[in-house]
Amino acid sequence: MLARIIKVLKERKSLNRTTLATCTGLSYDRLVKYLEWMSSKGFVEFDSNGEVLLTNLGKETYDRLVNWILKYVGKVRFPKFSE
Repeated sequence: MLARIIKVLKERKSLNRTTLATCTGLSYDRLVKYLEWMSSKGFVEFDSNGEVLLTNLGKETYDRLVNWILKYVGKVRFPKFSE
């Protein structure tokens, strides 16, 4: 869920909470809980209009996560099972 929130914010720059909830497929209440945690870690911030913005730390963290997934998970090959 966190990666989905960050991905949407990277693409759209800033959104209000309702639109962000819709774009991520999260309920508003659940999104607010994620945003509170992400704000406390410095990944997102809120502007004077209450719009959610991704911080530089949030962008860097997302990029590191995507690179890690591509490097390690992207190379995982599971054996085919014959029936």
